[in-house]
Amino acid sequence: MSRYKVVFKPGDLVIEVVEGSSVMDAIHEAGLDVDFPCGGRGRCGKCRVKILTGGGEPTTGEKELLDSKDLQEGIRLACLTQITGNMVVEVPTTKKLQHNILLTSEDRSFRIQPHLKKMFIQIEPPSFHDHRPDWQRLKDSLAKYGYNHCEPENNISLLRQLPETLRKSKHSLTAVLYGNKLLGIEEQDTTGTMLGMAFDIGTTTIVGYLLDLYTGKELSVVSTLNPQTKFGADVISRVNFTIQEADGLRKLHAVVIEAINDLIGEGAEKAGVSRNQIYGVSIAANTCMHHLFLGISPRYIAVSPYVAAVSEPLVINATELNIDINQAGKIFVLPNIAGFVGADTTAVLLATELDQSEEVKLVIDIGTNGEIVLGSKEKMVACSAAAGPAFEGAQISSGMRGAAGAIDHVYFGEKVEFTVIGGGRPLGICGSALLDTVAGLLELGIIDKRGKLLPYDKLINPRAKAFKENLVKHESQPAFLLVEANNTAHGRPIMVTQSDIRQLQLAKGAIAAGVKVLMEILGVKTSDIKEVLLAGAFGNYLTPHSACAIGLIPLELENRIRMIGNAAGTGARLALLSSSEYRRAAEIAARVEFVELGSYPKFNSIFADSTYFRL
Repeated sequence: MSRYKVVFKPGDLVIEVVEGSSVMDAIHEAGLDVDFPCGGRGRCGKCRVKILTGGGEPTTGEKELLDSKDLQEGIRLACLTQITGNMVVEVPTTKKLQHNILLTSEDRSFRIQPHLKKMFIQIEPPSFHDHRPDWQRLKDSLAKYGYNHCEPENNISLLRQLPETLRKSKHSLTAVLYGNKLLGIEEQDTTGTMLGMAFDIGTTTIVGYLLDLYTGKELSVVSTLNPQTKFGADVISRVNFTIQEADGLRKLHAVVIEAINDLIGEGAEKAGVSRNQIYGVSIAANTCMHHLFLGISPRYIAVSPYVAAVSEPLVINATELNIDINQAGKIFVLPNIAGFVGADTTAVLLATELDQSEEVKLVIDIGTNGEIVLGSKEKMVACSAAAGPAFEGAQISSGMRGAAGAIDHVYFGEKVEFTVIGGGRPLGICGSALLDTVAGLLELGIIDKRGKLLPYDKLINPRAKAFKENLVKHESQPAFLLVEANNTAHGRPIMVTQSDIRQLQLAKGAIAAGVKVLMEILGVKTSDIKEVLLAGAFGNYLTPHSACAIGLIPLELENRIRMIGNAAGTGARLALLSSSEYRRAAEIAARVEFVELGSYPKFNSIFADSTYFRL
């Protein structure tokens, strides 16, 4: 089979690929940082590249997703353009956009109880009268401190290390212990320092917290975009990638491990410490990210009855996962609750202490899969609402993530006003701006309860008539123009189309229906819910009034909403710093009653009703 050269501009990166490969395949092969929100299925139209030479004729899919002007200028979709000869391709800048990654959260009191222990011990040297082997001498010394049946975690590795370490340290060393297991030995007294990192692995972002395991002090915080986004914006896209690509699972596992190791190095450098001083890592992640981190196929999570491979907490040697910390280190993976309610939700519940609450509270982490938990210490019920990627900006005509250049909030006064992350001319809108826009249009009467954008002659509200010039057509459908082409960073208009509103209706309908189902199961009314806790990035950047105005959250609860930041990160930190909190996480996960919305008898009618707007 023929092979052809592909030159990527800017930078003149040259690679060779097999004939028939897509430009997306070549981008992956080249290691370029380009996103494919729909996983390369030709649905979103976001993987725009410019073919400078060798593109051939556009496909039918490209003609549907790109306008004639774009095609004339050589704009193509990387996932649909096949390579049939040598090609020169201009890709969007590979410089990573600065994303708004949620780092902070609320803290709560707890007792520090390190999982691991370091103990400095003196070992009697051998003599002509004492011929005990080195290992026996070490065990006998540990027995003096109550470790009577201590065994090495990695027998061969430790035994290979022991003779030299003992003699270099003049028979004084530090033992690293986990329960009754000896994990490692170190020369001299290193008990003064023991660090760990807590990670929240999200579908879109990864956040890591470097902590002192003795004091709980936060030494640094680091974050990055989840590199798996280049294989799909949402979990279903990534599951499909593991199924459709022969090497898909390995690739997704490898890039997240690499990202974790990079963040460990970055966190250690920021704090002025060595990664070898890190002995523990905790992981909170949704079920799909959890499986991909472990290298376990998530394919059966995505098919009925949506079963995870494993849910209980896991303690794994760092070396087994190639996590680059102290070789004696352990990885503490928090437990999942169900196929689409993962360890990140467990971490949120641990952080908020819903399991000990006297009052009924509603906890929502809004994203592609909205995780919802309702309850108190008496009973907790949870569900996963398949909201789709609208809140993340995917499959929205002008949508993008909450990164530099994204419109994040929209205001309706005498004219449309907005704010842009990082300032400057906008590139698109993120989920919070979509909510603001639709809520504003709804309140002005420009959208009816079915979500239909009304023509100018049907508007009743005098304030709405001020936006006559904003009511436009886009590809034969009604749209509301937010920013004209000459005021954007890319020269294309930014708007909210009728299709975008439908996507939001489906997303908000899924979340709202999930809330209603849990209320029915628990037998509570809106008035019984004392507090709504919004977790995660989207939940903390949205405008509560907009969320309530469109019916995402019941309107009566608007004044009871509290943003709790990256609560999953807080839960991961608690689980790392305290062995009892880690055990409690397992108890919480076991107590939560999972509800499969699709099997709930009235779900379809509740969902259909929830897609409507309330005027």
